[in-house]
Amino acid sequence: MTMINCDMGEGFGLYKIGDDAGIMPLIDIANVACGFHASDFNHMRATVKLAKLHGVKVGAHPSLPDLQGFGRREMKISREEITNCLIYQIGALKGFLEAEGMQLNHIKPHGSLYGMAARMDDIANGVCDAADVFKVPLLGMINTLHDKVYPARGHKFIAEFYTDLEYNDDGGLIITREHDAKDPVRAAARSVRAIKEGKVESVGGKDVAVRADTICIHSDTPNAVAIVKAVREAVQPYLDAA
Repeated sequence: MTMINCDMGEGFGLYKIGDDAGIMPLIDIANVACGFHASDFNHMRATVKLAKLHGVKVGAHPSLPDLQGFGRREMKISREEITNCLIYQIGALKGFLEAEGMQLNHIKPHGSLYGMAARMDDIANGVCDAADVFKVPLLGMINTLHDKVYPARGHKFIAEFYTDLEYNDDGGLIITREHDAKDPVRAAARSVRAIKEGKVESVGGKDVAVRADTICIHSDTPNAVAIVKAVREAVQPYLDAA
């Protein structure tokens, strides 16, 4: 069954990013920022409470330690260091989940860390080293080290399709520091095709392979609520059929 997920709780202090209250009722699982690219203890607690209110399962969305760059800048970091970095962040979120009587549902690395784990063996294994502690599924992309290393290490792999990001001709994501608004109708059509055909058109006009166990929309995409509504309506028949 396909699920809709969203990266949530990405405010910090008095600053807010995205309409979490508008998005949360429309999704199935939330990837909650853990403080290193965004969020803090107050935002984490509030996001967990909001998810509980709407019956949304919560996973950790840990990042490289790059608050200034929103976790979308790569850095050199060892396998042991990234493992410790992830355990620290996921452990913090797990504490807030336990405070609300909830369980950790999954782990999804954020931004550049996600991309590094897709192509760097030591980083992918570092992610698994952290996941060994928490024993929950890992979100990632097919045809990358995500779907090779994660299952090989004994972790359940959940394949993501990104409906509000573009793909290059090699099937990789084009990640920008800031996300532009997207056409909700196009996003919905892309999502349906990803489910039915396992394909998406790249920026070069080439069909590349995808798998949509879960469809991601980013809360910092300016019109994220409109996108989620359109995608939810479009894919609902396939969810019902499942």
